[in-house]
Amino acid sequence: MPLICLVRHGQASFGAEDYDALSDLGRTQAVAVGHELARRGLRDPQLVSGTLNRQCDTAQLLAAAAGFRRPVQQDARWNEYDHLALLARYAPAPQGARPVQELLDRALLAWMADPDAAGEPAWAAFAEGGAAALAELSAALGRGRDAVVVTSGGVLAALCGTLLSLGPEAVVALNRVTVNASVTTLAVGGSGTSLLTFNEHAHFAADRRLLSYR
Repeated sequence: MPLICLVRHGQASFGAEDYDALSDLGRTQAVAVGHELARRGLRDPQLVSGTLNRQCDTAQLLAAAAGFRRPVQQDARWNEYDHLALLARYAPAPQGARPVQELLDRALLAWMADPDAAGEPAWAAFAEGGAAALAELSAALGRGRDAVVVTSGGVLAALCGTLLSLGPEAVVALNRVTVNASVTTLAVGGSGTSLLTFNEHAHFAADRRLLSYR
């Protein structure tokens, strides 16, 4: 039974001029999750990432740390939503008035409830893109091969929400707690793709300074 390990990218550069770049902590996290994936003995894993810099760099770092030799394929359907655009449209507030996470939760719920996002991709289109990418990858894997995908928290939450038939509030709750460079594992079987684990991050247990959510 093929396994698909969905890895959230390492910590990005929140508050910096270029958010879409791994922080020093993010690079360390990417190496740590690479060592964890190597320990799991994955079978000739197919490597995939989104096209965002933080995703591509995480994929390269974890592949090197794990000793994976195959090239990393890129697919934009694994990309994250534009959180700054969502905040500007659905949760505008004076800077510092409320925690960013609270504003993002509100923006995500509003986006999910908006039937036409007026210039922004609709939530349904975003979620369906990730689901289609997963379906194609699942169908392409043979019995003796696994996969590693580097993506982002929003995609992970959307996919888990679909697999578990969750409502918007639960999807937002999953998004809120997804750890950087955590692993969510799926199993591909005859009856479809199933969620085995969500948000595994025991590879940071020995050094909790590696634990981050944003």
